[in-house]
Amino acid sequence: MKQRILTGLIGGAAFLFLIYLGGAWYSLLVFLLAVIGHFEFMRMAGIQPFHVAGILGYALVVSLLWPSLAFAEWLGISMPDLMLPVLLLLLIYSVLRKNQFHIEHVALTLVGALYIGFGFTYMAAARNLPDGLMLTVLVIAAIWSTDSGAYFVGKAIGKRKLWPEISPNKTVEGALGGLASAILVVVIINASFGSLSFDKALEIALVAGVVGQLGDLVESAFKRHFHVKDSGQLIPGHGGVLDRFDSFLLVFPVLHLLGIV
Repeated sequence: MKQRILTGLIGGAAFLFLIYLGGAWYSLLVFLLAVIGHFEFMRMAGIQPFHVAGILGYALVVSLLWPSLAFAEWLGISMPDLMLPVLLLLLIYSVLRKNQFHIEHVALTLVGALYIGFGFTYMAAARNLPDGLMLTVLVIAAIWSTDSGAYFVGKAIGKRKLWPEISPNKTVEGALGGLASAILVVVIINASFGSLSFDKALEIALVAGVVGQLGDLVESAFKRHFHVKDSGQLIPGHGGVLDRFDSFLLVFPVLHLLGIV
């Protein structure tokens, strides 16, 4: 726990500093997180990350992410939509490999690339908005406070299991505590430092408080299916990128779909 707290404090401070800087620095961070996340997903799925399928997955992730990266415009390099080419090449590759790489591998490669690509795309895009700094900070504060609130409330009074088949330690009381923490923290931060309306801040908190926990369950379902404890070991005490950013990968796209961010 001490290692987890120390790593969380140092990593969280560095992460917030890069969000504050924005621009190419933040874009580079998101780009690296997406690439590492794809590597972790391929490895969990039992697909070689640097063979043909893995490389096609990287290409799809980058093509989705590229338009939202600040340095893409500066470099003057555009990225075509690779969805259809990657799909066709994966199908052809499954034939050439004579069922050693089969349709389930094709599906896993596409799902992983889309899940990671879209998640980090909207995480990067939020920072590029006119009020992107405060929006991004509020979303992240909501996600972090949800995690902390769910953990401590669940430990203190949690009795009813939320979804034991996927994540046996999560409780209904913890989930409600996480949602309440998100609302409280976001409203206070926005009232103290932000300029968003109360309604918009509340919407961010509600979505992050609910969808963030769903994102955690999605990642838990992946790990249970693949029989792994963590997606990786990059972050001491926290596991891999997908372990740490699982909530982000659902919250930012849902906020985008709802027109909130």
